[in-house]
Amino acid sequence: MPCSSMEAVTLVSKCSIFPSQKSCLSDLKLSVSDLPMLSTHYIQKGGLFTRPHLSITDLLSLLKRSLSQTLTHFPPLAGRLLTDTDGYVYISCNDAGADFFHAAATHIFIRDVIGPIDVPDHVKEFFAFDRTVSYQGHFKPLLAVQVTELADGVFIGCSVNHAVIDGTSLWNFFNTFAEVTRGVKRIKRQPDFSRDSVLISSAVLKIPSGGPKVTFSLDAPLRERIFSFTRESILRLKDKTNNSNMGGEIDIAEVMGKQSNDPLKMIEAVTEISSFQSLCALLWRAVTRARKFHASKLTTFRMAVSCRPRLHPKLHPLYFGNAIQSIPTYASAGDILSHDLRWCAKQLNKNVKAHDNAMVRKYVEDWESDPRCFPLGNFDGAMLTMGSSPRFPMYDNDFGWGRPIAVRSGRANKFDGKISAFPGRKVGGSVDLEVVLAPETMDGLVSDPEFIHFVTPN
Repeated sequence: MPCSSMEAVTLVSKCSIFPSQKSCLSDLKLSVSDLPMLSTHYIQKGGLFTRPHLSITDLLSLLKRSLSQTLTHFPPLAGRLLTDTDGYVYISCNDAGADFFHAAATHIFIRDVIGPIDVPDHVKEFFAFDRTVSYQGHFKPLLAVQVTELADGVFIGCSVNHAVIDGTSLWNFFNTFAEVTRGVKRIKRQPDFSRDSVLISSAVLKIPSGGPKVTFSLDAPLRERIFSFTRESILRLKDKTNNSNMGGEIDIAEVMGKQSNDPLKMIEAVTEISSFQSLCALLWRAVTRARKFHASKLTTFRMAVSCRPRLHPKLHPLYFGNAIQSIPTYASAGDILSHDLRWCAKQLNKNVKAHDNAMVRKYVEDWESDPRCFPLGNFDGAMLTMGSSPRFPMYDNDFGWGRPIAVRSGRANKFDGKISAFPGRKVGGSVDLEVVLAPETMDGLVSDPEFIHFVTPN
């Protein structure tokens, strides 16, 4: 099935993969964290690998077999969505199967994926179900795996229904898929399929005729770049954030020691800003400068946080599904740019610290009073939305011939101001930021001295 000359990737074959054992898991009701995602695209994430010492026929056979075995541990991903007569949406663990695609792009080299300044368009073709809305999981598989042959490598991409999983669950699946492929007999991280928390609600989401649609433009011009930050650079940034206008250095060891005994309380004398919050503040300031707003313009920085450790009782760390909430922080352009980096980071820090058990439950109650899909996008031109996490084990994926060279995502859920945080490939605290911006804003960002000072040169 050859592609047109405008496309970089040729689809070679497609098949369905079924669990190696029949599922005995009952239907799983979508939660108040799952349901809003019915209007978002399938998550698209994957890894770029060197070419294994296997023929492509043997590689595909191996991956199909291990995917079948992995689906036995993740039966929802071989199921479909269903809506009952009362309007409740479930995952039917009916063994309907996942899709498996083999594609070829043997004129593309690894350097063509990671070398260009901007993420090249052909990366978007490494994923199936392009721009598929999660509601379509009523009619389509909830998971598709695409294996794309490159000239000197292979890309393994997963497209997964976002109403079924979040990043934590996705990477647990991907890690398990890799483990099974390299011959691990007993998986280390069994997902938890319980549905007994406050996230399971009697509220009904009303679905519009024809199903929900994404809430952002699919045709707006965008640029996408990966900005890398070494551990040393991030430590310098964190030191700058925590020491600015403090009249001396903070005793970080003392701060961390006290917080370890009561991690949800702030030390009255000083607020310790995390590395990631420092990085977010750096980006918020630079993008605000690049967008050239009037000082009175209100800007928004949204951060996705996990509810798993925040709820009491806590959710299982490997709770399967979405367990995320989006925390907005607001500040005028004038305040962001007239104050220092620490001030900006403190605004983020305060909201993250405040998002405790009570706040998670309040978000649930607010949604129950007005059930709705999540409005994803940049509606006033002044928003940034941070997703994913540098803590996700994206590089803990050895299928038998080594860890990924790079992690990339597809076209899904991308708009001006969408940021995703990945761990850097080098262990020990490096971070990559996948930044999607309007072209003129990206031009401003890459020439911003404060921001570029901390970025690792390509």
